[in-house]
Amino acid sequence: MSKETIETLVSELTHEEDWRRMRATAACLSGGPRAVQALVQVLETGSPALKAEAAAMLARVNDPLCGVPLVGLLRDEDEAVRKAGASALEHMAGVLDVTTASALTSLLYESKDDGIRVAASHVLGMIPNAITPLSEMLTHPDPEAQIMAAKMLEHLLDPRSSDAFITAMGQPAIQDIAVRTLKKLTAIRERINEVFDALREVEELSEREEARMSTVINLLAIGRPSVEILIEYLEDDDWVIREAAADLLGKIGDVRAVEPLMERLRIDKDTGVKELAMKSLGLIGDARPAQLYIEAIPIRPLRVFAMEALAKVKDVEVLRPYKELFDRLRTDRDGLVAYNSGLIADKLEALDGTPVESQGGQDDDE
Repeated sequence: MSKETIETLVSELTHEEDWRRMRATAACLSGGPRAVQALVQVLETGSPALKAEAAAMLARVNDPLCGVPLVGLLRDEDEAVRKAGASALEHMAGVLDVTTASALTSLLYESKDDGIRVAASHVLGMIPNAITPLSEMLTHPDPEAQIMAAKMLEHLLDPRSSDAFITAMGQPAIQDIAVRTLKKLTAIRERINEVFDALREVEELSEREEARMSTVINLLAIGRPSVEILIEYLEDDDWVIREAAADLLGKIGDVRAVEPLMERLRIDKDTGVKELAMKSLGLIGDARPAQLYIEAIPIRPLRVFAMEALAKVKDVEVLRPYKELFDRLRTDRDGLVAYNSGLIADKLEALDGTPVESQGGQDDDE
């Protein structure tokens, strides 16, 4: 173990010597809450370069408690720091909590800087938990704040905002936006229900796959406003409906779908649904399902899909504990399994150039 404190190691994230930077990276990724605390402290007191590096490291750690400090970077005077903060928040969108979403929402009406507002709006549009604070903002005492929230919610077209818009109908400043948005939300739900009802009526097994693909093509253009409704359809009694919903969610690529698709992968009794849930999770690239992919490798109908999904995980660091498995699978008789295992193993080797274990050994020698 290194004799330096975690604070000292964090300060070396921008050190000119490669091995010191790699040692600092390893310490941050394995340091737990103390490392997170030290990284958050750097966001307040570090140099611009160190702030940007700390933000990137917090994104890799993926701790939702980092959200509010990262929001603070959007106000930083250094453009590179602001971009690093926004990038980290985007990377963590799927795990950020309501507190972080509320902090971003506050920037919409507290900041007079258009650049900050644009950045906050962009990140809010990616965070599943943003709907609650934006909906609450519809009844804010300041009409300008109401309008900002209403326009943002009209852009997102999330069904979860429906009740809030109905409640806010009495607010003169946003009445027109509320009526317009509710009409759009109703039309989207009716369209999706209509297409899925038509799919449900197809009874011939030989025709259902073609009908499912037509359904996906038909509804894909709706995009993100359909996500919450499609998540509901993942619970449908008809397997072809669940397959179509899972397929669409993957092609849309919204992080809100990660947990529901993981649940399908865990509990669904239909292999086709599991396959499409895994393919869709792979398209999204979130690291949360990694353990489920690993567990699916021995299951013959799923192993190729599992390896393809693992190869698409954006945060490669989470796959490090399975490096030996991927090395072993390089010679698997299935060409796709071998190919994707090689891709993952190569990414892990290239990630920092030196395995974490050897870094630790170097420290001990010192």
